[in-house]
Amino acid sequence: MLNGPFVIELPAFLLGLLLGSFLNVCISRLPDHRSINKPRSHCPRCNTPLLWYDNIPLLSWLLLHARCRSCSQPISYRYPAVEFAFGLWLAYVAHTARILLTPGLATNAFAGHVIDAISFAVIGFLLIGLAVMDWQTYTLPDAFTVTGIVIACILVCCRAIFLGPHADEVLLHGQNPLSSPGNVVDRGNVILTGPEHLVLGRMFAIVCAGSILLLVRYVYLKLRHREGVGLGDIKLVAMIAAFLGFWPAVLALFLGVVLSSMYAVPQLLRGRATATTRLPLGTFLSIGGLIAAVAGAHLIAWYSSLM
Repeated sequence: MLNGPFVIELPAFLLGLLLGSFLNVCISRLPDHRSINKPRSHCPRCNTPLLWYDNIPLLSWLLLHARCRSCSQPISYRYPAVEFAFGLWLAYVAHTARILLTPGLATNAFAGHVIDAISFAVIGFLLIGLAVMDWQTYTLPDAFTVTGIVIACILVCCRAIFLGPHADEVLLHGQNPLSSPGNVVDRGNVILTGPEHLVLGRMFAIVCAGSILLLVRYVYLKLRHREGVGLGDIKLVAMIAAFLGFWPAVLALFLGVVLSSMYAVPQLLRGRATATTRLPLGTFLSIGGLIAAVAGAHLIAWYSSLM
């Protein structure tokens, strides 16, 4: 039954639509430091509270022909776009999890895959929200970036608990690995255990990834005497590193810079921007993070094979 087409993906997509509706609330309110709890959902133009049947993700927007029932003002396409995007993301997470969660899987492996799926879903929620928020308001709220780092650290610690014996273990010095956990026989080995390697490595990734943009910010400020990179962008890259690791975060940074350049150059050529025009770098970093989450391992492996 679990192998039937869309038996997991469709419910995940519908759940993604619901969570996408909540994400829209966060996008609308967090940049202005407003509560996401009160007041209830309402039209941003006439402030009329939405009826339950006017607040059905995606469907209500279509049935209302993208207009408010009360004031007939247009409803931004952003609302269904965000809902649909996160619905697709959660369906992809469910599809990936279904492939990995095969019958007879060991408890540690099962728990590990579940934690990975949760982590994948959370980073998608955060990055989609941050991409839209920065595009519209040039802000990357700490409620997403800093909270995201904390959540990622918690998930990494949970993932470390369920590592199998010798999984992710690193032999720092010596030749023979320990025969079993807790072995007291000294064989001249210096070993970084799997949990230590995973947790400490991720902490190192957060610091290093954030430091790259922090250094760029410092150098730019000294040379140009104005801010070139916002602190929100630094926290965003650190958050990506917290979820994915150092090299995927570097890949996200690279893709973000390339995508922002592809956006900025035509604007400059058309005279719609100048060298000092502010760019929503966080939007492009978020897109880079989404790409790194989906295809980062393959892209990094491909690049490494060229070296």
